[in-house]
Amino acid sequence: MSDPTADLLPEGLADRLPRAAAAATRAMRAALDAMDAHGYDRVRPPLIEFEKSMAMRMDGVQPRRMFRFVDPSSLRTLALRSDITVQVGRIAATSMADAPRPLRLCYAGEVAVIRADQLDPARQRLQIGAELIGSDSVAAAAEVVALAVESAEAAGGRNISVDFTLPDLVDTLAATSLPLAPEQVDAVRRELDAKDAGGLKEAGGEAYLPLLYATGPFEAAIDKLAGLDAGGALASRIEGLRQVAARLGSMARLTLDPTERHGFEYQSWFGFTLYAEGVRGALGRGGTYSIRGPEEPATGFSLYVDALVDAAGEGEARDVLYLPLGHDPQVAARLRAIGWRTVAQLGEGEDPRALGCSHMLQGIDPVAL
Repeated sequence: MSDPTADLLPEGLADRLPRAAAAATRAMRAALDAMDAHGYDRVRPPLIEFEKSMAMRMDGVQPRRMFRFVDPSSLRTLALRSDITVQVGRIAATSMADAPRPLRLCYAGEVAVIRADQLDPARQRLQIGAELIGSDSVAAAAEVVALAVESAEAAGGRNISVDFTLPDLVDTLAATSLPLAPEQVDAVRRELDAKDAGGLKEAGGEAYLPLLYATGPFEAAIDKLAGLDAGGALASRIEGLRQVAARLGSMARLTLDPTERHGFEYQSWFGFTLYAEGVRGALGRGGTYSIRGPEEPATGFSLYVDALVDAAGEGEARDVLYLPLGHDPQVAARLRAIGWRTVAQLGEGEDPRALGCSHMLQGIDPVAL
């Protein structure tokens, strides 16, 4: 007797069947086209690299989330990538170290993790993104956020919203206007991220409680944050956020949650999360960071369009033209050139409708079935 479990896929992995795969490919191409139009050149890093290379390139990278194994050739540990951003950082620091800055690169590819996030059960995802290397300025942040919104819309996202955060908020305040002992910083950061007022008090961060309420629609929240910044430690960051928001204008709905840390393991002064109508969870994230080695500043974002494709469904079926035996191949080629999708008859007894065809070629003209 055959094993009924032999063809089951591991938890968190799934097939994309034809129409869903086509939808994901269209979303990927549209997003990459938007990035290309703004001068971002595509790179294609390998699926597997040495673990040490990926682990050392950026702060916050967690090798324990990667599938790891030993390379039989070098006997060194390899890792299956969990984030393409770190690979782009390696390319910028090595092969393209002498390229003029700012360097604009984009990418698309599959990534995988050993254990899924509680908010997202998928262990394999299609990651699409862009990196502006050589700058983490306000101008760079504004360009990248605007490009992220445009790319998300090109991929099919609707009514995009952008939630800003300040990933190094606690570190900045702890070193200036709201001092904390070194051993308190991690706990205060964690409780702020969890929005736990009681835990924040227990961690010695009572002075940070007002930050929990500087959230919501951008204009009101940024004014609250500015009002709390009596010492001016956040003045440059607040002004930077205002400039980024002004650059976006009405492109997206803007909100602010300055203490949000989830998903911002390696970002520095600025971070943002993208959401889209009908999509469960985040559509993408980005922000400023530093590439280790050259210690070069960079700004970028990543989109995960699987959720977008799932929310949109498989879309409408395309018209397909059935080519009967003996058809004129030059006519078929001309019709494909103007956008028709064709299926050629291979033998007697085929049912064009069962094969998904909507039209049949009769002479030189498509005729609806």
